[in-house]
Amino acid sequence: MPWLELSLTIRSSDQDHVELALEEAGALAVTLLDAEVDTPNERAILEPGVGETPMWGEIELSALFDVDADRIGLVHLLTDLMPDIAPEQIRFRDVEDQDWVRAWMDQFQPMQFGRRLWIYPSNIEPPTDDPDAVIVRLDPGLAFGTGTHPTTALCLQWLDEADLAGKTVIDYGCGSGVLAIAALKLGAARVIGIDNDPQALLASRDNAERNDVADRLDLHLPDDFTSAPADLLIANILAGPLADLAPRFAECLHAKAPIALSGILVGQEHELLQRYADAFDDLVVTTQDDWVRISGRRR
Repeated sequence: MPWLELSLTIRSSDQDHVELALEEAGALAVTLLDAEVDTPNERAILEPGVGETPMWGEIELSALFDVDADRIGLVHLLTDLMPDIAPEQIRFRDVEDQDWVRAWMDQFQPMQFGRRLWIYPSNIEPPTDDPDAVIVRLDPGLAFGTGTHPTTALCLQWLDEADLAGKTVIDYGCGSGVLAIAALKLGAARVIGIDNDPQALLASRDNAERNDVADRLDLHLPDDFTSAPADLLIANILAGPLADLAPRFAECLHAKAPIALSGILVGQEHELLQRYADAFDDLVVTTQDDWVRISGRRR
């Protein structure tokens, strides 16, 4: 049977209560996209930082309902929640009987990061004629990111260039597990994934199992993590937590161990460079769009 899709643009601050209200009104699925990005491959949901929420100013929200859902009632619900939303800003369309999530996912194509690393959605089979290709299977639209956001892309590119063979890697703020899985596929012996959201740990475990690397991935909440120094650390979170975590990251790493930090907006790197200079050398700033990666080595 056909379905009814409702869509509108909301402020990120309204996300939680609007999403909850739509689910209570019978929404079968809710999709969140960055309203300020135009190309589908760049509109996957940003991996939240440790203790943080996505930093988008506006979110394009779409919700799927039974075709006979009360449209007028949904409009009243949303305008009561957000008085500054005009009824004409709430859009409806009929969706033909199909796998709605799969149809949305079909927009996404494989993405390459660096020389070897690729992310493929599960509905596309990778070619078999490139023996050097490293394939991570991950579907777009997961709540913790897929690699399309510049912060994650910067980290994936860095991992592709790193010497990971036989190394123990810490992925702090692991989200969907995309960085941890990529590190394992690129040769790391073991990855320790850390996130303060239990749902992120479940997502990381599930995605690691899909990529046949779950046996080499250890997952922890921050307070449960106690580990001997690792060989490499990557953290795709936000500038505030990165500044606070600098001493802990220093304790987590062997001397000369590489580190990469992302989730940093252009302009925020100066304070972080000063913060990390106490324990790290060779600090380098790399930018993509409005985002920054800082890399260096433990002194």
